[in-house]
Amino acid sequence: MTWRPQYRSSKYRHVFGKPATKENCYDGVPITRSVHDNHLCAINPRFIAVITECAGGGAFLVLSINHTGKVDPHHPKISGHRGNVLDIKWNPFDDFCIASCSEDTTVKIWDIPEHGVLKNITVPWKELQGHSRRVGLIEWHPTANNIIFSTGYDYQVMVWKLDVAEQVIKNPLRSISVHSDVVLSMSFNTDGSRLATSCKDKKIRVIDPRTGTLLRETNCKSHKASKVLFLGNLKMLLSTGNSRWNHRQIALWDQEDLSQPSYSEDLDGSSGVLFPFYDPDTHMLYIAGKGDGNIRYYEISPEKPYVHYLTEYRSLLPQKGMGVMPKRGLDVCSCEIFRFYKLVTIKSLIEPLSMIVPRRSESYQEDIYPMTAGNKPAMTADEWIGGLDKGPVMMSLSPGSKLDSYVQLSSGKDPTDSKETRHSRSRPGLSKVIQERQDAKEGNIRKETPSTLLLPSTDERSSSTTFVSNGQLDSTHCSPPKTENELRQMFYKQQDEIRRLKEQLNQKDVRIKQLELEIKNVRNSQATL
Repeated sequence: MTWRPQYRSSKYRHVFGKPATKENCYDGVPITRSVHDNHLCAINPRFIAVITECAGGGAFLVLSINHTGKVDPHHPKISGHRGNVLDIKWNPFDDFCIASCSEDTTVKIWDIPEHGVLKNITVPWKELQGHSRRVGLIEWHPTANNIIFSTGYDYQVMVWKLDVAEQVIKNPLRSISVHSDVVLSMSFNTDGSRLATSCKDKKIRVIDPRTGTLLRETNCKSHKASKVLFLGNLKMLLSTGNSRWNHRQIALWDQEDLSQPSYSEDLDGSSGVLFPFYDPDTHMLYIAGKGDGNIRYYEISPEKPYVHYLTEYRSLLPQKGMGVMPKRGLDVCSCEIFRFYKLVTIKSLIEPLSMIVPRRSESYQEDIYPMTAGNKPAMTADEWIGGLDKGPVMMSLSPGSKLDSYVQLSSGKDPTDSKETRHSRSRPGLSKVIQERQDAKEGNIRKETPSTLLLPSTDERSSSTTFVSNGQLDSTHCSPPKTENELRQMFYKQQDEIRRLKEQLNQKDVRIKQLELEIKNVRNSQATL
């Protein structure tokens, strides 16, 4: 019997990292000098938020995702905390809502205006007071609306419900007291029914977030965990930390058995904390070290050996923190499957880094973009509190179906939600959208101003979402051009956008004709029977 090498077939074997050009980076950002081991920034398809250095309290900066280039040193900030801000997270179901926690022992929820931060914001939408010491981590529930978790240096994990009338909330839904030291990271599984934490005592714990019951706990001396992550629906946990010989190490655990890791690998002897990022759609794992310039990436499989090394992106610029763009904000036409935002403190720079699958075609590649978690909650806070668990509401990243996925059907208004009016303006009913499309196609556009629709942007450099109204681009949500060069660049962007939209419309017309022919053929075959 002849020996044959074992090759793995993978669509992501040749993924490469493509850093943004200088003009598409965010320059002059006063990134915080805090030594806290957090990501220090948060990204969504509209805004980028980064914790900044300031005197007399804590603050963070919120920029439009298109506001690239040199940042004004006097740009307005979110500055309502009395102590340094330690963590920020965007609401996964509301691109205009962000949470922050601080050394002043509070968690604050901020409402960001549609056109960005035009003046300093000091009054939050909600303020959560319950921790006795500084709050180091916050995490939104992945499927339930208006549920957020926080943990601080009082070793408590607190569960908060936001859809209440009070502006200052002093009593959490539940306080989970199963940790003996500071919690270093938190991660939910896909439906939010399990919460995994890593602690300063080097242990990993799996908790029922609704009841606060400790389900499982590691007691392994060979791996000292610092960060932990649920790996989607694989029923596995991944942790990064140090080995017994103080080498940086990754370890894979069965979530039902935490006695010993299923897989472990020593990476190097550096001292920086390893940040893990996992994409459940492509099953790719990215490992970025604090203070490193490189990013390793792997492919995860449910069978042994579980972890398959692909390659690594190398750079001379060390990262202090990392942010990740949600999948719905990626540029699918350039085969972008992941996007990092690197915080480079030595240059006061935020550098976007796109992970791209090399393909010759510039059209949408359905095989590398499966259905992904969207921006709609699967249930309300009361349903989750009542014991219901639901997976995320999925959406397609296809340019033709992305429009429908952003449209919310009209529903009853919640009198306690101060942002309901804004969302009803930006997300009209489905029937009205379909009617407007038909009218526009026939050339009979209504005289009254149509509702604003969200379309995927085709600008390959920013790859964000752009507002389209009356067939014209509306750039009011971006900063106005200040120089002739910026005005010329914006004009070229708009021309590219219009050209791309025309191509998409032609493709839809061809598809409609194909479907009409198929329907006619089916009717003819039924008539002959």
